Amino acid sequence: MDLKLNNKVALVLAASKGLGKAIATALSAEGAKVIIGSRNETELDKAADEIKQLTGNEVIAIPVDVSKADEIEAFVEKAAGAFGHIDILLNNAGGPPFDKFENFDDEQWQKAFDLNLLSFARLSRLVLPHMQKTGSGRIINIISGSVKAVLGNSVLSTSMRMGVVGMAKLMADEFGPYNITVNNVAPGLILTDRIKHTLPQDTDPEQALHEKTKGIPLGRIGKPEELAALVTFLASEQAAYISGTTIQVDGGANRSIY
Repeated sequence: MDLKLNNKVALVLAASKGLGKAIATALSAEGAKVIIGSRNETELDKAADEIKQLTGNEVIAIPVDVSKADEIEAFVEKAAGAFGHIDILLNNAGGPPFDKFENFDDEQWQKAFDLNLLSFARLSRLVLPHMQKTGSGRIINIISGSVKAVLGNSVLSTSMRMGVVGMAKLMADEFGPYNITVNNVAPGLILTDRIKHTLPQDTDPEQALHEKTKGIPLGRIGKPEELAALVTFLASEQAAYISGTTIQVDGGANRSIY
């Protein structure tokens, strides 16, 4: 299937590793001009080189801390100047720490808000005029399966991700007349570095992961490339009638009907 992503300009955040890198690679493989961002410039440049070698397409790396407004503004300005337009925004950020509600203070709540909710709002607001000019666009948010089924000790993450779900629904209403779609992708257990932070500290990691797969109908942990395939489809012209929704990628683990 030709997803018609040739020469589309895609901004992918938190793309030096994990899900972000997999998504950037998938978009680049489909012909998109990818601009990746993350805080670690060395890892980011390395990721850009690896993606170029895999896909043969140009990848631009721009360091950015998405919790800082001035860096977000500079990132979008540089990205827009690189190719003259922006077609796809992949909002993504590292998750906040896991712990009990009673152990988080105001500073930790504020950091989670800045990183996992406000950054998505800022980036979406800044790319909107560029998408309005071209009369189309895709905004895709990477959130968490915890918005559908609560994950223990994820109060910071769940609270912010639920905010993104509500925001995206309203943005889909507002941006629809410009042919801009807004969707969320909610990963379940995907094989990334963040998995280890969800595991009990007093157990063997391999055993703990094996135990987690028992609740997954497909009987295994997901691959970043499998989630990236969905994101790439949502970024395509074929997904033009999908907006305002949250799609899970969890191997069937969530038992909720809604």
